[in-house]
Amino acid sequence: MKKILTTVLICFATIAAANAYQVMSSKELGKNDAKNQNVVVKCTTDTGKVSNQTCSLRRYAKCTGNGANKKCNGWQAWRDLRDPSKQYSDWRSAASACCRAKGLR
Repeated sequence: MKKILTTVLICFATIAAANAYQVMSSKELGKNDAKNQNVVVKCTTDTGKVSNQTCSLRRYAKCTGNGANKKCNGWQAWRDLRDPSKQYSDWRSAASACCRAKGLR
C-alpha cells in the first residue's frame, strides 16, 4: 500500500510541476550585430487546455568591440519581452517562467 501511495504522490508532483506550453513560432532574423532569435509560445491552463495568452522570447547576437574591431560570436541570454531585465539560459526556462507569472504553465 505504501508503494502505491508513494507512486501516486510522485506522479502527482511530476504532473503538477510539468510545463506544457506550445511553440507558436521560432525565427532567426538579421545578420552580424543585428542578428536575433525569437520564439513565441502559448501557455496552457492547469487542466492542459491551450490558453490564448502568449509569451514572446528573444535573444540577440553576442558582440564585443566597436567599429572595425566589432566581432559577433555566439548569443546573449534569452529574455522575456514583458520583462527584459531577466535573463534565462535557454528559451524553455524563459517560457516556463513567463507562463508561471501569468498563472499558467
